[in-house]
Amino acid sequence: MFSQREMPSASSMFSAYASMAASMMLLRSMANELIPQPIRGYILNAFHYLVKPRSQSLTLVIEESNGIARNHVYDAAEAYLSTRVSPDNERLKICKSPKEKKLTIRLEKGEKLLDLYDGVSLRWRFICAESDKNAPSENTSISSNVSVRSEKRYFELSFHKKHKQMVLESYLPFVLEKAKEMKDDERVLKMHTLNTSYCYGGVKWDSINLEHPSTFETLAMDSEQKEAIMEDLNRFVKRREFYKRVGRAWKRGYLLYGPPGTGKSSLIAAMANYLKFDIYDLQLANIVRDSDLRKLLLATANRSILVIEDIDCSVDLPERRHVDHHHHHGRKQTDVQLTLSGLLNFIDGLWSSCGDERIIIFTTNHKERLDPALLRPGRMDMHIHMSYCSFQAFKILASNYLDISSDHHHHLFPEIEGLIEDTQITPAHVAEELMKSEDADVALQGFVKLLKRKKMEGDVCENDDPDNKAEPATKQSKKRKVACKQKKTVAAAGTQRRTRRLRRGSSL
Repeated sequence: MFSQREMPSASSMFSAYASMAASMMLLRSMANELIPQPIRGYILNAFHYLVKPRSQSLTLVIEESNGIARNHVYDAAEAYLSTRVSPDNERLKICKSPKEKKLTIRLEKGEKLLDLYDGVSLRWRFICAESDKNAPSENTSISSNVSVRSEKRYFELSFHKKHKQMVLESYLPFVLEKAKEMKDDERVLKMHTLNTSYCYGGVKWDSINLEHPSTFETLAMDSEQKEAIMEDLNRFVKRREFYKRVGRAWKRGYLLYGPPGTGKSSLIAAMANYLKFDIYDLQLANIVRDSDLRKLLLATANRSILVIEDIDCSVDLPERRHVDHHHHHGRKQTDVQLTLSGLLNFIDGLWSSCGDERIIIFTTNHKERLDPALLRPGRMDMHIHMSYCSFQAFKILASNYLDISSDHHHHLFPEIEGLIEDTQITPAHVAEELMKSEDADVALQGFVKLLKRKKMEGDVCENDDPDNKAEPATKQSKKRKVACKQKKTVAAAGTQRRTRRLRRGSSL
């Protein structure tokens, strides 16, 4: 201890402090003058690195999306971690659909999970960050006037730094393989549709289980046409190396065309059930820009069917090239930038090669209205005409609805065969008639009456032309049919023109 005599005075302490401060300021000034700023920054960083305590933990961030593409590591981690839930978890999400064998368990946001692999502790955490609902991201395809939800989801995987190589080369591949095995074992077909309220990443598919029971066995279609479609599908899925060798994207396009009610949607479901492919139902009316189509294509999984139904009336692509101020589906035309060129590139351009084993299906009631560029081989490789019900298709429906074996010949079948070949009736109409009674005789008698009534209506239409009386019977019959069809076409065209005029008037 200093004695009172030995203690420095306050004035001497202040003088020493002032001298030290002046020296420090002088040194700092000299350093600023003599040492360049980049070197000073490097020295400071090195000093901070030396004095800062070092962490031995490394954290990997696994985001839901990889740019504009889906991150498969995220999907695999989500599936794998559902099997690693422990009693320590406090919040979990649980769901189950009718076709799934067991409950589906997912981590709730903020939940942590500890996994052990080869004696190494690996800590997982699920994070879900939401932003302002009224502040859409720059990538969003939704109009700025619509309130949307922006959400970013990702996993954090933390472990000791010395295990980095093991995690990257062994553990994560193990997670990917395990998730693939789980998906194959619990394969449930999905129907995906566009979620227009999702913002982060621009686009997102929502899905439900595909429970459509249609199969090729129950499909009301001629057997030769069925076999041709099934052979084409089988040939497609077996040709991975062939497509790679010839330098083509592994995809196939189908155009289903024909009158309403001829089974186009049922055929799509039968194809999905036959191949075990998911279905992505794309509504072009919800798409604003060509870039959104590319993002959607990247977000679709392999081994899937992309469907655009009623493409002739879902959007009017040629008119979208002309900019005006009319509103289209609630949006200004100036905001709509989806073009026919963008759709063609989506089907058969460079972006179509971003994925394998994909099928693209267009459906339409009026093939003649489609742009020829959509129909060429390479885009729509196989054109399938869905026609009116034939007698062979009727027998399949009778077997489905009335349990009449195809080998059994009901006494009304010969009469039905003669009537149905001269009558235009859709399989949907036939099915509706057969459902009216569980008694086969009653149902078939009602169906015969329906065919006779429709045939009489067709004959009345043919007899509407008075100029056919002086001609021979054969020519009269042909001419009546042509005239009847022309009248129907003209009437339909007139109705369409009136509808367009009404729409223009309402938009003005």
